[in-house]
Amino acid sequence: MRLDDPTAGPEKGAGDATIPVIGGAETRRALPFDALVPALKTAFAADATVPERHHHHIPHPEGDGVLLLMPVWSGGLLGTKVATIHPANNARGLPSVHSTYLLADAATGAPLALLDGNEITTRRTIAVSALAASFLAREDAVDLLIVGAGRIAALAAEAFAVVRPIRTVTVWNRDMAKAERLAAELRATGFEAAAAASLEGAAGRADIITCATPSTAPIIRGDWLQPGTHLDLIGSFTPAMREADDTCFARGQIYVDTPGALTEAGDLTGPIAAGVITPQDIKGSLTDLCAGRVAGRTSGDDITIFKSVGTALADLAAAAMVHARRGASGATDRG
Repeated sequence: MRLDDPTAGPEKGAGDATIPVIGGAETRRALPFDALVPALKTAFAADATVPERHHHHIPHPEGDGVLLLMPVWSGGLLGTKVATIHPANNARGLPSVHSTYLLADAATGAPLALLDGNEITTRRTIAVSALAASFLAREDAVDLLIVGAGRIAALAAEAFAVVRPIRTVTVWNRDMAKAERLAAELRATGFEAAAAASLEGAAGRADIITCATPSTAPIIRGDWLQPGTHLDLIGSFTPAMREADDTCFARGQIYVDTPGALTEAGDLTGPIAAGVITPQDIKGSLTDLCAGRVAGRTSGDDITIFKSVGTALADLAAAAMVHARRGASGATDRG
C-alpha cells in the first residue's frame, strides 16, 4: 500500500470538529502481519521526511518516564505519535508504553483520524523486526527464541512466521511463570512452544533470537551465539539500556532500523564507547536493505544483528494502512 494512497485522503466533512477515533480492536484487526510486513517494506524503500524525535524526561518518585513526540510526513499524509514510556509500570501490572496517533492530511493539515497508538506501536515494532529478518535471517531458520514475555514478545512468533518457516519457539523470561504462560498461549495458536530455564542453552540452539525487554544490563552473551544466528534487539531505546554484550557486536554483522540508533541505544553506544565497534561498522539501515542499496545476509555462517529503536516512518505506514482499510470497508467499530 502506498503512503500517498488516494483512499487515505481527507474524509468528507474533514472540517467538522469531530475527528474519527479508531480504537484498539479495530486498529489491531487492520494490521495483520502478512499485510503489514510488505507495507512496511514499501514504506522504508520510499522517500519520507522523518524529523528527529523529541525525548523529554519525566521525573517521578515512583519511577521516571519518557515522553516521545514522533512526527513524520510522506506523500499525502502527516502523522504524529505522542508516547509515554514508564518502565516501572511493569511492576504495577500496567503497560510500560501508552501512545496516541494523530493522522492528518499533509497538504492541509486537516486531521483524518485519531488512532490507538499502543496497537500501532506494538504491531509495527515486531513487524519491523520480521521485515529485517527477511533480509538477515537464514532462509531455513526454524527455531525462534523469544527473550521477554510482554506485549511485543507475545506477537513475535506470529510475525516472524510470516517471513521464515518457524517451527519451534522457546520463551525465556526472568519470571519463569510469565515465560510458561506465553509458551502455553503460543501452543494454543499452533506453535510448538516451551519455556526455557536456561537462556544460554536456548540461545545456543536458536536460529533467530528476538529480545524485547527493558533490561539495563546485557542478557545475551556473544559467546553463546552459533554461526548463522540472527539476533534481533528491540528493547534498548536509551543509552542506559542494554540487551546484548560487546562480544555480540564484535562477532556480528550489524544493521539498524534508523541511523538514530547509533546515539539512542545503549546496545550500540556502549560498544562504540568501548572501542569494540565504530559507526562505520554498521552495514546499513532497514531503508538501505529495502531499497536494495546494501546486501543482507551473504553467508550461512554469518551472525547478523538488527538493532531497532523505532521510527516514525513505521508508525505512519501502519496508521495509513488502518485508515485506508477503514475507508474501504466503511467500518464504524471503535474497538
